[in-house]
Amino acid sequence: MNHRERVLMALNHKTPDRCPMQISFTPEFAKRLDKEMKIQGEDSHNPHGGGNSYKLELALDEDMLLTSVGWANSYYQDGFKNGEEYVDEWGIRWKVIQYDTKYGKGKYTEIIGHPLANDDTVNTYTVPDPNRQELYREAQKLIDNYKIDYFIVGVTVTTIFETAWALRGMEKLLMDFIINPGLAEEILNIPYHYHLTAAKKLTEMGVDMIWIGDDVGTQRAMIFSPQIWRNFFKPKMADFISEIKKINPTLKVAYHSDGVIYPIIPDLIEIGVDVLNPIQPAAMDPYKLKKEYGDKLCFWGTLDEQYTLPFGSPGEVRKEVLSRINLVGKQGGLVIGPTHNIQLDTPMNNFWVMVNTIRKTYY
Repeated sequence: MNHRERVLMALNHKTPDRCPMQISFTPEFAKRLDKEMKIQGEDSHNPHGGGNSYKLELALDEDMLLTSVGWANSYYQDGFKNGEEYVDEWGIRWKVIQYDTKYGKGKYTEIIGHPLANDDTVNTYTVPDPNRQELYREAQKLIDNYKIDYFIVGVTVTTIFETAWALRGMEKLLMDFIINPGLAEEILNIPYHYHLTAAKKLTEMGVDMIWIGDDVGTQRAMIFSPQIWRNFFKPKMADFISEIKKINPTLKVAYHSDGVIYPIIPDLIEIGVDVLNPIQPAAMDPYKLKKEYGDKLCFWGTLDEQYTLPFGSPGEVRKEVLSRINLVGKQGGLVIGPTHNIQLDTPMNNFWVMVNTIRKTYY
């Protein structure tokens, strides 16, 4: 069974030979891994994938390959590499923050400037063009070279909310929902239309899945009420999914949100979501989700990146992996992997226990 067949079986609620796997890395962890695996000569494929390179993913025997178009690609740009402040093409200003681990120094980004912070800037704002051919060159190369053997995912995450609050500012957008809903709708429409254009293009090109979504959960509850999500986001997400599934009715749609989103899971099923990601176990119980929604949803992720991978023992890592495969992956429905990019503080031994346990555990 090749990688593509394995993913298709799992996402159609059938039992594959083994659980399909997808893993992403921060750039710093990827450098450690490249050195250990003696992999050279290829840069990371797109910024949203963190430090991933296709050569690294192929060497690890991963089953899904990702290609990203959208604002999330702004996370890692030249300014990030150089450790400097930078402004992305959306006009959003970023600051690079360094942190230390026993494995070396790492970097992450924080947003410090919002181009639509003032109300009067919305009408004069120029949106980047999602139709530029250069945005899709990587996707075309990936489809041409690998679709026969691998499951190809078109990534348009930060689809509405995250890009909108980056443009406006989190506090202001949350207040807009209550005191200026018309302005909120105008701002939400900017990333919605951009990412829908990109998703439709990727679907027409032949990707197998479109990955959408926004972080709308904390570890205790949603960032805003479920009713606000239903008022502002559900109609847009429903239209988004309908439009891309008109192009390809067999297309799979994955929805991403960190944190707790229990209240809107029935809504996501209703509007056509096939796969829920990343199933952050500190926030939502993977086994509860499988029991309640496993006949309607598939799951992607589930492995704890907050405790088990960075701080657990190899035995704890192996135990968690086997539990997810045997319980959440029972009768298909799971693409296993960490719930975030692998961080620099993860011991290499824990990483290899995870990978080898997945690759050697057959149903």
